[in-house]
This record gives sequence, C-alpha cells and structure tokens, in this order.
Amino acid sequence: MVTGFATRAIHGPASLRDPKGSLRTPVYDSAAFEHESAEALRLTFAGNKAAHVYSRISNPTVHDFEQRLGLLSGGIGVLAVSSGMAAISNTILVLAGAGTNIVASRHMFGNTLSLFERTLRPWGLEVKYVSMDDPAALAGAIDPETRAVFIETMSNPQLEVPDCRKISAITRGHGVPLILDNTLLTPYLFNSGDSGVDIEILSSTKYISGGGTSVGGVIIDNGNFDWRQAPRLRERAETLGRMALIAALRQEVYRNVGACLSPHNAYLQSLGLETMSLRIDKSCANALATAEYLENHPLVKRVNYPGLASSPYHELAGSQFGGGYGGVLTFDLESNGQCFAFCDALQLIRRATNINDNKTLIIHPASTLFAEYSDEEKVDLGLRPTMLRLSAGIEDLPDLIGDLDEGFKALA
Repeated sequence: MVTGFATRAIHGPASLRDPKGSLRTPVYDSAAFEHESAEALRLTFAGNKAAHVYSRISNPTVHDFEQRLGLLSGGIGVLAVSSGMAAISNTILVLAGAGTNIVASRHMFGNTLSLFERTLRPWGLEVKYVSMDDPAALAGAIDPETRAVFIETMSNPQLEVPDCRKISAITRGHGVPLILDNTLLTPYLFNSGDSGVDIEILSSTKYISGGGTSVGGVIIDNGNFDWRQAPRLRERAETLGRMALIAALRQEVYRNVGACLSPHNAYLQSLGLETMSLRIDKSCANALATAEYLENHPLVKRVNYPGLASSPYHELAGSQFGGGYGGVLTFDLESNGQCFAFCDALQLIRRATNINDNKTLIIHPASTLFAEYSDEEKVDLGLRPTMLRLSAGIEDLPDLIGDLDEGFKALA
C-alpha cells in the first residue's frame, strides 16, 4: 500500500487512467460536453448520472486535480475554484445568510477581512471577532445564529497559531462547523481533519501551484461534521448525508456564482502537486535559517517565526504541525523609511506579493495588503509600519543571506 505523500502526489488515484495512455491527464479546454442521448443528458442534469456537461460545473482536468487533493488530504470531498478568496466566499455563502453570523479570528489576511467587512456584512451577515487564544471568548461568541467559526492555521501576517484541537472541541460542542484556511502549511505539513477541522480552505495559488504559475483555490470537506446540524444544508443532508456540503456547493452556490477553476490552471496545479513536498521542505529550511540570521542582526528589532524558540507559539506549532513551520516570517526594522530602503536595496529577493513563488518575496504589509485600513485599524490588527513579511523561496541559502546583507548595508 502506497502511503508516502510525494508518491501519492505524483501517481494520483489509481482509477484515473487516460484511455490513450498519457501519463498526465489532458487539458480538456472545452466549455460543454456531448452526451450519447437526450436521456443521458437529462439524467446528468438531474444528478442521477456522473458525467460532465459544462465546465462551469465540472471538468475532467479539474476533476483529476480535485481527486489528487482528496487523496493527499484525506477529505471526503474536494471542490476546486478560481482562487483562495473564491473558496472562502463560496464556503460562507453555502452555510450562512442574512441575519446569521460567523465567528472569526481577530487577526487574519487582509482580503479575507475585507470580504467579511466590506462585502458580506452589508448583505446582512454579522461577523464576531475574538482571540482564538481565549477559549472562553470563543465559546461566549457562539449563539444559535452562528453558522461557522473561521480561523487560519497561522494568521497572515501576524503568524499567530491557534490550537485547532481545543477550538474544534468548542465548535463541536456547539454544533457549528470549523473552517480553517490552511494555505500557509497545506495538508503536507498539517492534516487538519485529524485535529477536528471540518472544512479546509486552500489558496492553491501558493504552495500547490509551484512557482506562482496560476491562481486557484480549494474547498475540502474533511468528513467530520454532521451537516444535518447546519440549517441551510439540513434538507440535503437527510438524503445525501456526508456529501451534503460539496453537493450544495456544486449544485447551487459554486454553479451559480461561477468561480470555476480553468482546466489549464488545474493542469498546472496538478503538476505543482508533484513537487510540493520537496519545495515546502526547502522553503521551511530557508525560512528557519533566515529567521535565525535576522534574530541575531543588530539592525533587526524583532523577528516573528513559529520555528524560533522565542515565538510564543513555538511549542504549539511543533506539536501540531508535521515537522515544519511554514515558509513565512516577519521582522521589524527601526522605521517605515528603513523598511522601504531595505526592500529597494535587495537584488535577488523580489518585491512582490504571493507566498512560495519558488523565488523569495518580500512585502510591507501595512502599505500594501492592508492599504485600505486606517492607521487605527492597523494597530488593532497588529500591523506595524516597521514590519516586513518575507516568504522564503527555494534558492540556495547563502545567496539569500548575501542579498539580505546587501539590504542592511543600505541602512548603514
């Protein structure tokens, strides 16, 4: 029996064989698919026959990508969408509605916060923010109208690590699904289902795509939740059981919103899956070595990386994750001006957003990812004007350290 992550990523589900013998699933760049009869088409639309009819709903290349991720994550159902933000929005839309609420971590990715506050709240969704380090606050925020709890494996860019087992025990006790954005670690470093997470979200643009080749997102149902407890899914769950979530997405929300992953991007991301474990291992090693270098540099005021013993989340991250701490770290310089001068002096490290682009990337979160927020809001979100976020790539470490040295020389 094949159990290795890399082996499973490369070979995929054994049942998916190309009839022409191709070692890779072809790119089915077709909008629609013909059926042998009108009756066959009717049965497919009625949900009584498994077949593809229109690529906004399903596509063979995308399906192969979904099956591969299901094999790697252990989830019972996987839906690939056009971006990580599409994965989050589709998931919230299928569970919640006007007059209901979700409970979310106080600190999270800027675009996710913007989705909750500027897009969904005006439509009538209440969002309650709590510190996930405070179990009592979380339990107190959940009420009969709560439809989900949303957290990130590590908040981006604050890098706070929630205790997923403790949080899932609380959500399970209240009959509310736990949604986790696992983009910064992926199922390779953290099997969220084993820690009680119900729905896993991934921006496959990041580690999965490999080299920043394509944009995509993934929704994974870990099979832990009884969807009869979710008001909007209760009727479906009576007939479809554990598959109610994925069915509701594919047959309604995902189909109607139209945020489908393109076949070409699915093909590129299937290729990325094959080398993901190698790239993550190198990225994690580079991140840890870089964090240690920065922690000992006299011009650096603070370094935040769960892999460092100085991190308040070091012990939890070490026990919760599969031997790695991710490829993202932050560090602070003396001033906002120093941050800009440092970034401009770098030659190898690129000034760009994204994570795990193979290339090491650096960005100033307060002026970019959170540009739409006021100074007061940034303080509340833990965003300092002196903070830089670095996403470690897979270059040779001496070259990365040499480039950072050149950046510090510009501050002398």
